Amino acid sequence: MSTLRGDFGNPLDLERLVDHEASSIFHLAAIVSGQAEQNFELGMKVNFDGTRALLERVRALGTRAKVVTTSSVAVFGGELPETVDDARVWSPQSSYGTQKAMSDLLLADYSRRGYIDGRSLRMPTIVVRSGAANRAASSFASGIIREPVNGMSATCPVAPETMLWLMSPERAIRNLIHGHELPSELLSQGRVINMPGLSMSVSGMIESLRRVAGDAAAQRITFERDPLVERIVNSWPGNFSAHYARSLGFTADTDFDSIIRQFLEENSISQRQ
Repeated sequence: MSTLRGDFGNPLDLERLVDHEASSIFHLAAIVSGQAEQNFELGMKVNFDGTRALLERVRALGTRAKVVTTSSVAVFGGELPETVDDARVWSPQSSYGTQKAMSDLLLADYSRRGYIDGRSLRMPTIVVRSGAANRAASSFASGIIREPVNGMSATCPVAPETMLWLMSPERAIRNLIHGHELPSELLSQGRVINMPGLSMSVSGMIESLRRVAGDAAAQRITFERDPLVERIVNSWPGNFSAHYARSLGFTADTDFDSIIRQFLEENSISQRQ
């Protein structure tokens, strides 16, 4: 196994990173939602131009490589039903969502034309992420769990009743591998697939934290509403039917308590703080 580092926006780096031996490509690079909203040029360069350059490289090689990438619930917006079905028309309300929607359409067309064998998995918000917070609008969803169980305070920028569509990192990895392994002939309803997830309110997440890690952990969370974050997050659906994904064998987490316990175990953190 070897590791190469480069910028796939740079043609020379891309040629070095993707050659005739690259039969399977997992493309997860992105400028996250909050940063893409604040820096339009960078978001376009990485999220759309970079994706197009990658797909063009595979097309030029003629290998029809399998390309697995991730999309986002941010492609939706406007007036939404309580549960979004697979036929729902996309209507992004942010630059990030627009960039992801354009990339999804491009991947689907390159697959239709036989240039690649693409699969775009439209992921829920992934929690609980390890490491430092990033500039994603959804970063707080991990922060309100990760920081309190580590004895630190956390600020939640959205209302307690805000609904989120969630998936654990472990489940996301399983679904990415499953998406790669699916035969292309099974993808009869399209190459962009809404993943199954767990629909939870922020208050429900905090109650799970209280059950698993105790009152002290839950009391480390304060609410400080941020209009920009709320505008972005509230444009996302909080629940999906995901019938197509389920028919293909993709799976969801069953409860949020288990997601928190998994995070504590993987990071060697005691359950009651």
